[in-house]
Amino acid sequence: MFQGETAITVDDKGRLTIPTSYRDQVAAVCGNRLVITYNPFETGCLWIFPYEEWERVRDDVNKLPSVKAVHRNLQMKLVGAAAIVEPDGAARILLPSSQRAAAGIEKKAVLLGMGSKFELWSEQAHLAKIRQTISEDEISDDMAELRL
Repeated sequence: MFQGETAITVDDKGRLTIPTSYRDQVAAVCGNRLVITYNPFETGCLWIFPYEEWERVRDDVNKLPSVKAVHRNLQMKLVGAAAIVEPDGAARILLPSSQRAAAGIEKKAVLLGMGSKFELWSEQAHLAKIRQTISEDEISDDMAELRL
């Protein structure tokens, strides 16, 4: 389970260094094989999956009937754009330039551990999202059951 928030710097070549606190876990969970793809639900964010978790997600998404446009759109954003990456000797991974550009990720970004995957946010999109509050009318029945 990945959790936590880390400010990240993306170098001039589009690489980010996996934080020290995650390196052993990433190596153990997926043998350092990660998959980067779009977050189809949020702008300014990419998803980074351990390879085995990615295979499950990929297979579930590909099972959706492609006769529906929304299914094809999801398949394109997740599966079609997926890039397999492995950290180099300095624990850096290369973010595809097309994905960085689409998400608006430049020099500064935020890496969030979200359980079974990471989310990589542009600094601006993350700040805007964090500043949003959840209003009472948005609280779902499942959320109301939580003891926070």
